[in-house]
Amino acid sequence: MSSHYVGQELTLFAQAKNWKSYWSSEIRSYVAGEVLEVGAGLGANTEYLKTSNVTSWMCLEPDPELACRMRDSFNARPDLADCRVEVGTTETIEKRHQFHAIIYIDVLEHIENDRQELARASDLLRSGGEIIVLAPAHQWLYSPFDRAVGHVRRYNRSSLSACTPSNCHIERLDYLDSAGLLASIVNRLLLRQAAPDLKQILFWDRFLVTPSQLLDRLTLHLLGKSILGIWRKE
Repeated sequence: MSSHYVGQELTLFAQAKNWKSYWSSEIRSYVAGEVLEVGAGLGANTEYLKTSNVTSWMCLEPDPELACRMRDSFNARPDLADCRVEVGTTETIEKRHQFHAIIYIDVLEHIENDRQELARASDLLRSGGEIIVLAPAHQWLYSPFDRAVGHVRRYNRSSLSACTPSNCHIERLDYLDSAGLLASIVNRLLLRQAAPDLKQILFWDRFLVTPSQLLDRLTLHLLGKSILGIWRKE
């Protein structure tokens, strides 16, 4: 992972509860059995995905301070206290660990060699299991904010598809948050603000995410400022 990524934006985007509810509803049916969450940060996404269908949950986080904060947060939550928090990356996990689902939520864009990362993840995946990636979309939206938080790139369908491991096939490759895409375009053309503040995050989350859920279906997930990729291991 990029050494520039220190997670400063995690607390800010943790407030986007409607957005987390939306994207998690799109992938929750794939999240079952033994689950690995890569780059889990503060663990703000785990509660949206961990259901009774999950038998074990391991969070990987390369930053020791974030991992410590996540562990403390989980210990205070009876529903998350059984989540295992490990400091490290997929490079540090022994291949004897095998998972039914491996999740990257706003993580892959931080990793320099993304193809190698997903290939390594596929080696940790059971046959029939899924790799799930949510990432920012469209390189033409790449901004000083992306650079500041350690994003190496943003994705489109072509570039994310190119990361497909040789032993997996694509189950789903869709854009999410079409209304948010329009807001991002307006910001880029008119406001030219490098980074969102809390008021903007809350406005987007409260007033744009719900319309996006309808618009995304109407546009067949052809538009959006985020992209969702799901691969199944052969």
